[in-house]
Amino acid sequence: MVTSVPRLVIAAPSSGSGKTTVATGLMAALTARGLAVSPHKVGPDYIDPGYHALATGRVGRNLDAYLCGPELVEPLFAHGARGCDIAVVEGVMGLYDGAAGEGELASTAQVAKLLRAPVVLVVDASSQSRSVAALVHGFVSFDPEVRIGGVILNKVGSDRHEALLREALDSVGVPVLGVLRRAAPVETPSRHLGLVPVAERGALAVEAVAAMAAQVAGGCDLAALVALARSAGPLAGAGWDAGEALVSSPPPPLPLPSPGALPPDSRSALDGPRPQAPDGLVDAGRPVRVAVAGGAAFTFSYSEHAELLTAAGAEVVVFDPLRDEELPEGTAGLVVGGGFPEVYASELSANEGLRKSVAELALSGAPVAAECAGLLYLCRDLDGLPMCGVLDASARMSERLTLGYRDAVAVSDSALAGAGTRMRGHEFHRTVVEPGAGSAPAWGMRGPERRVEGFVERGVHASYLHTHWASEPGVARRFVERCRTS
Repeated sequence: MVTSVPRLVIAAPSSGSGKTTVATGLMAALTARGLAVSPHKVGPDYIDPGYHALATGRVGRNLDAYLCGPELVEPLFAHGARGCDIAVVEGVMGLYDGAAGEGELASTAQVAKLLRAPVVLVVDASSQSRSVAALVHGFVSFDPEVRIGGVILNKVGSDRHEALLREALDSVGVPVLGVLRRAAPVETPSRHLGLVPVAERGALAVEAVAAMAAQVAGGCDLAALVALARSAGPLAGAGWDAGEALVSSPPPPLPLPSPGALPPDSRSALDGPRPQAPDGLVDAGRPVRVAVAGGAAFTFSYSEHAELLTAAGAEVVVFDPLRDEELPEGTAGLVVGGGFPEVYASELSANEGLRKSVAELALSGAPVAAECAGLLYLCRDLDGLPMCGVLDASARMSERLTLGYRDAVAVSDSALAGAGTRMRGHEFHRTVVEPGAGSAPAWGMRGPERRVEGFVERGVHASYLHTHWASEPGVARRFVERCRTS
């Protein structure tokens, strides 16, 4: 299979340069002109893809070479871009910034090279004129394999300022594809973990995306940007497919002995490969209902998770913990992903019916997978307000930001992962759970930290760690199989 979808990567020298405004505005502007636009985001970010989806009417998908491995970047891209006229990929941080201490891994530059896609560099020109040439020249020459096809100048002050910038860039030979003037910023409010998600803003988010589209359409050469996207060469790899991924995924490792007794510094928990058990095919039996938390409080989810659950034989039903007073009828398993329960703690606590329904499901031994926000929701309380009480732990807001990629191994055998399963994940929160791990921890962190965290109790797997199941499709298969047998 050859993927020849025209594509661009929108990058910047650093965070705060305006790449989200440009990428989202470009997606919306091209969509308004009748193109089917495939939206993508480099890195683990959940919030920007929500704005991308609003701009294009299509699911925003992440491309993360750390979480999924470089080998899955192209297949996941081809999966998302299937049937589209053009793809726009928003970068993360600065163009060459990636996983700490890992070289180019998970950087926008690496993803651009894997996709053989030209890069458009968004430069905040507010405090420079001729120096912009040195800046752009440095980014162009740093890695010759990264093709920077043009520059969009942001926060330009006047016609004179624009003329000086263009004159300077003439010497570098990189075309200016757009100029955005200094203006009142598009209303995209932020809080402790970044932009406020689309699901919380409703009509205001629609207005913000429309404003971004107007800025980009008015200040950028859309025809030149499309032409640059069409210069991307074909990709020869096949698109990712959830069903095929399940069949071809490696077998789960055999359980470790006495996983709950493993101490935090146990080398047996954190080091070395595990023996492999014989694998089986995906169970094609009766579908089982898996409830997935959604709504404004739980907006963090990778679309591939639901696709894998469905391919494994689940009927995925989304419910809103802020509104629904009980789990969907016939729920056999529960997935509660990330989000902002701390913002909605009062409303979540007031929904006693649903809290009781969740607790009863967990007590029955049914599989429950909870990540970050889901972990907080399952705790005894959050900032003093009662939560589901599934876990004998208390959660609270903190001043400290916990952020970064993690290399983890499953310490305890659970409904989600067999002990010894190795996955890469990401932490991003300003909360603390005490205790941080149960007698049977969920994950052991490899590397300098060498700690355990999270909880495995009955069918519950709860942790701060965000993971991308496409990297280990067997977790979805295992979860659905446990839903059938619990």
